[in-house]
Amino acid sequence: MIVRTLEECRKTDRLVKAETWDSCRLALKSDNMGFSFHITTLYSGTETPIHYQNHLESVYIISGEGEIECVDDGKVYRLAPGTMYLLDKHDRHILRVKDEITCACVFNPPLNGKEVHDASGAYPLEAETVEG
Repeated sequence: MIVRTLEECRKTDRLVKAETWDSCRLALKSDNMGFSFHITTLYSGTETPIHYQNHLESVYIISGEGEIECVDDGKVYRLAPGTMYLLDKHDRHILRVKDEITCACVFNPPLNGKEVHDASGAYPLEAETVEG
């Protein structure tokens, strides 16, 4: 059994920071669960283009407000507490944050730990591993 708290993970290299977000990676590839699980904070007033070409992602909004735009069809969806979105087709999208968003994210295949978006908006399939 693996037991971790968000508070303790935030004090380790499981907390990964980028310009528009931070992500606390509670479960990673090294945990051998077949997915990774993150609590991510999207900063107020930011816009982040993303295109996960190597991963599928599901996201559940815990708090905050914003929108997600699907680049391919231009549809825009409101993000608010209780909303879930699934990027089931490697969807290119843009996240726009009005009020800081906290969300729970699941990735398949799982992340190794230290991934950040590359120039195309993707996470690499293999990246530096977080220990422990």
